[in-house]
Amino acid sequence: MNTVSLGEDLGIEASAELKERLAAHLDASELALDGTTVRRVHTAAMQVLCAFFLTRRELGRRTELSGCSDALRDAARLLGLSAQLGLTDQQDLNKNTVENAA
Repeated sequence: MNTVSLGEDLGIEASAELKERLAAHLDASELALDGTTVRRVHTAAMQVLCAFFLTRRELGRRTELSGCSDALRDAARLLGLSAQLGLTDQQDLNKNTVENAA
């Protein structure tokens, strides 16, 4: 299984580069994304990740997060995207470090 690091910064300005980097792995039979070093996350990057997971699922390709930082997990939870990224409810229940300011 190939592994691709998501890096530290998934801010809005990094979203286009993330899309291009992931597109190179669209046809891999199995792919793991390593999100252990993610420190900054923007909604645009989460949209890119969800679209990537969905496209690969539609192609019958397996994609998983092999590691997930608290920042990435919290962003997925706050945006309601945990299931789309393959994060289980139990993992989300154990992490509650970001509060919704709204």
